[in-house]
Amino acid sequence: MTTLAERHKTIERNITLLAVLALLTVAIGGIVEIAPLFWIQSTVTPVPGVRPYSPLELAGRDIYVREGCYGCHSQMIRPFRDEVERYGHYSLAAESMYDHPFQWGSIRTGPDLARVGGRYSDEWHVQHLKYPQAVVPESIMPRYAFLADRALKPETIAGHLRALADVGVPYGKEAIDAAEADLIAQGTPDADTAGLLKRYPKAQARDFDGDPKRLTEMDALIAYLQSLGTQVDFKAAEPREQAR
Repeated sequence: MTTLAERHKTIERNITLLAVLALLTVAIGGIVEIAPLFWIQSTVTPVPGVRPYSPLELAGRDIYVREGCYGCHSQMIRPFRDEVERYGHYSLAAESMYDHPFQWGSIRTGPDLARVGGRYSDEWHVQHLKYPQAVVPESIMPRYAFLADRALKPETIAGHLRALADVGVPYGKEAIDAAEADLIAQGTPDADTAGLLKRYPKAQARDFDGDPKRLTEMDALIAYLQSLGTQVDFKAAEPREQAR
């Protein structure tokens, strides 16, 4: 009777058979991982309140990704008691449906930021980004003071929205055409934000970096941070989650 070990030796000694079986194994694994993506829209339950990022928030998110913030901060609260008590309601799949790429992260050198919106003032964020140790003495975060000196380029944001629309984010022609104006309006005190708020409900519009005369990368990053975790209507989402 042929033992399992002998069968394994036969496979190892036959390079053609080994290659065929390895290819078959990889193909099966690939199908298992890729196939669900074709039905992703039906597996993510929409949650009231979740919307695409406004142009200024999106610009801030791009800066967040550019500077590698995801390397030390996750944006995914796991459904465990200790995490929920520390960071807030556990993350829902719908919260990441417009993220390309998602910001779940793989390590927490710093705290999770999924619910950081509204937790601190704009001034706190400015000081934290300029000199982290001034507000969190034990922080090992590097300084990002240069963001306050870098002017945003509003004229490029429409292209970002157009690219995201190509991968399924619901930015319509109206939103893309108004992207530059919306970005400027959200970061300019006393600007007309009627159109902005119609397209992006609950968008926070004000000067974020403490310098109302300029629109900087600091404005954009803080606008993004202040939006995190503020869109979801958890009271409407919880019954759906519990029903699963």
